[in-house]
Amino acid sequence: MTRVRVLLAIAAAGMVVGLWFALTAPTDTLQGEFTRIINIHAPSMWLAFLAFGLTALGSAAWLIRRQTRWDRLAEGSAELGVMFTAIGLFSGMVWGQAVWGRAWDWGDPRLSTTAVMFFVYVGYLALRAATPDPTVRARRSAILGVIAVVQVPLVYFSVNMFRTLHQTQSIRPDGITMPREMAIAIFVNVIAFTIVYIALLVARIDVAKAEEKAAAELALAGDAVKPPRLSEVKDV
Repeated sequence: MTRVRVLLAIAAAGMVVGLWFALTAPTDTLQGEFTRIINIHAPSMWLAFLAFGLTALGSAAWLIRRQTRWDRLAEGSAELGVMFTAIGLFSGMVWGQAVWGRAWDWGDPRLSTTAVMFFVYVGYLALRAATPDPTVRARRSAILGVIAVVQVPLVYFSVNMFRTLHQTQSIRPDGITMPREMAIAIFVNVIAFTIVYIALLVARIDVAKAEEKAAAELALAGDAVKPPRLSEVKDV
């Protein structure tokens, strides 16, 4: 628990620094103060991609090694990926309502593919919750975890493949199409959000270990209790 507290303290400090950069960075001429939403929206979506990528990695490792630790990683990372996707969707809707004049448009590929990705991973978590047997649960969710990750590049590159409401990437390999100060603020917040992700993932894995230990102890206690034999019942 000490390491979790340390990580959470570092994460809190990182969020404070990220907030300062977000509030002091310059704003876009047309968007005004709503520009600052990108310091929440972009890091959230990047962390969602990272989380779902690690879910796929943990799923593939479980299918190969059959070790519980990989299943814990996949589960915890998927939960956090859903959380960050929800934050990204909500912050994007707030920005869209202010800048586009509409919070949502199913005709926009980035929005629709992100929504599909969100619901697929909600389904991943529902599958886990609906499967009581640990081995069967790990196998089924591992298969889905490996397949579902194909949505990540689809969501990321959707703005390049289809041009509608959503703008293309502002930070890409061929350059950055925004002021340097704004880009620095986003990078700082990406780092801050990453620390938060690591802290929460470590905490979630520790909780999973504790749950597994409690379940094992309960099973052992149940095995120790044996029903009375028929002859003993007759004697009574």
